[in-house]
Amino acid sequence: MMESVGVYGFCGCTSKNKMKCDSRWEVTATETAPTSAYSSPARSLGDTGITPLSPSHIVNDADPSVSEQQAFLVVVAIDFGTTSSGYAYSFTKEPECIHVMRRWEGGDPGVSNQKTPTTILLTPERKFHSFGYAARDFYHDLDPNEAKQWLYLEKFKMKLHTTGDLTLDTDLTAANGKKIKALEIFAYALQYFKEQALKELSDQAGSEFENSDVRWVITVPAIWKQPAKQFMRQAAYQAGLASPENAEQLIIALEPEAASIYCRKLRLHQMMELSSKAAVNGYSSRDTVGAGFAQAKEHVRRNRQSRTFLVENVIGEIWSELEEGDKYVVVDSGGGTVDLTVHQIRLPEGHLKELYKATGGPYGSLGVDYEFEKLLCKIFGEDFIEQFKIKRPAAWVDLMIAFESRKRAAAPDRTNPLNITLPFSFIDYYKKFRGHSVEHALRKSNVDFVKWSSQGMLRMSPDAMNALFKPTIDSIIEHLRDLFQKPEVSTVKFLFLVGGFAEAPLLQQAVQAAFGDKCRIIIPQDVGLTILKGAVLFGLDPAVIKVRRSPLTYGVGVLNRYVEGKHPPEKLLVKDGTRWCTDVFDKFIAADQSVALGELVKRSYTPAKPSQLVIVINVYSSERDNVSFITDPGVRKCGTLRLDLTGTGGTAPARREIQTLMQFGDTEIKAMAVDVATSKSVKVGIDFLNY
Repeated sequence: MMESVGVYGFCGCTSKNKMKCDSRWEVTATETAPTSAYSSPARSLGDTGITPLSPSHIVNDADPSVSEQQAFLVVVAIDFGTTSSGYAYSFTKEPECIHVMRRWEGGDPGVSNQKTPTTILLTPERKFHSFGYAARDFYHDLDPNEAKQWLYLEKFKMKLHTTGDLTLDTDLTAANGKKIKALEIFAYALQYFKEQALKELSDQAGSEFENSDVRWVITVPAIWKQPAKQFMRQAAYQAGLASPENAEQLIIALEPEAASIYCRKLRLHQMMELSSKAAVNGYSSRDTVGAGFAQAKEHVRRNRQSRTFLVENVIGEIWSELEEGDKYVVVDSGGGTVDLTVHQIRLPEGHLKELYKATGGPYGSLGVDYEFEKLLCKIFGEDFIEQFKIKRPAAWVDLMIAFESRKRAAAPDRTNPLNITLPFSFIDYYKKFRGHSVEHALRKSNVDFVKWSSQGMLRMSPDAMNALFKPTIDSIIEHLRDLFQKPEVSTVKFLFLVGGFAEAPLLQQAVQAAFGDKCRIIIPQDVGLTILKGAVLFGLDPAVIKVRRSPLTYGVGVLNRYVEGKHPPEKLLVKDGTRWCTDVFDKFIAADQSVALGELVKRSYTPAKPSQLVIVINVYSSERDNVSFITDPGVRKCGTLRLDLTGTGGTAPARREIQTLMQFGDTEIKAMAVDVATSKSVKVGIDFLNY
């Protein structure tokens, strides 16, 4: 166990960061994070005879290294979705050309296959077998008894959002009930995309394409907590996309930000307007939902043979209407989550500023699938559905595929019923399980809007299908209403509706009805690829987002002068006759505070005693901004800087300066400590998975 040590200095502050503090402070450096409200990490410090430094200052400058770009030949973006995934790429010499991956083998009637389902199949020996349509089709063709030995997983991305205590050991459950490490599955999936992309690039180039030539971009929901974003980076390292030593090769992009970057480039013929303001593309708002969208889809289908999208190096017409300070909302509605991000335009370059931190929730199109499953449970019994999923997992997949294609046919003005084919094994297994027929179950159930067709199908009335959408769409509208109540969002000019679920006419109509009079509602054509294309543009120019909101409060544990009546008695520590308050959380930056890209916060310390050989600085974070102590609920340790102080012999200055820097404004946070006397430095990425 390394000796616990402390460093001690003054905190000097600028008004820009609004962090006033004139007290002395000490970084506590115990090896373990506090476990109870009254534990005190600082109490383990001995009498270390500390000497304070003269006041140091927070320096709000940008790190020059942020703008230095490593030379990559190509940017490949992977949109790792809940329901479907894909990749796109652009050569850095031709940034105006975005190539979407080759068409996938397989695919479903009526469903675009420019992406592939986020499904993965492992052999009974737990080795990677296949991904996407190939995994689904192979699994479907297995003998039911054999299928039980294989590990099939789908829609597993949501586990990262819903797991509160996510670690590198978090498990996923396959269709056969067996557990496997989530990190393995995510790494297998990313490795698959890496191999597909490198093969396609090599075929295009006519020679072997090296991974070192590629800058990778992986998209994640903005509302994901920090551990989930870090988990994705760890999986990418395991998949060989990049390494901790060359971390800049991989960018974690936030999905609505990527969509926002792409929407800047939209020309009039590449979008539809839903709001009741003006006709775009010859569509008025009355005929856009439904008929207009069908026309646009047809236009997209005709152009689908070409997988190259030209992105003109200009700002699109809609964007050119925006003026300095104008605001817009991006609503990214995907399979698992809905992400709402508010951006503000900054001229002359048209850079983006995040105005209000990302909000949203688990209101993606999966919610419609859950409602369908609840409906099946109501008709056939929850006990049967649970057993059927375990005993006939491939048939359950078939049933959900059948539902997916009918789900896409749902529309506000539809009048004829939707037929969903029940797999034969469903009908057969139900008879064995209950002793009577599926038809009997439908007659006996109180669900009068679902009938049995003699062709072996469930016939759902349009109202019944629309009812399955209602809870999810209501949640999205309610969330948007809450957002529009915020003063920062009250004067929004545009609402961009993007993501795969944005294709649903029912969602389009609901958004138009609720907000069409507040702002202009724009849907990009080929809306499911918006994030993918935007992620490529982001990889080509990561500096396009200039200002973000910090999702968390970051700081270190410090020692302040003890003030009677203000500080709790259990935090009192007396050293050399001086009374100190221990474990004070000293903020580097507060949650929801604006931070510029590459913004640095610098502070200085001096070692507790001249003979000290190692300095340890612990970094803490919290979702709240009003944190007082590192022992408060919800405060977690998320980084440790260990700096070796050996190497100056007898020439070490009496008061040795240790600079501590934290860099903000990127999608990920970095920290660094520098020993000014020796120029030795140590860096650390903020870590939410290993503490």
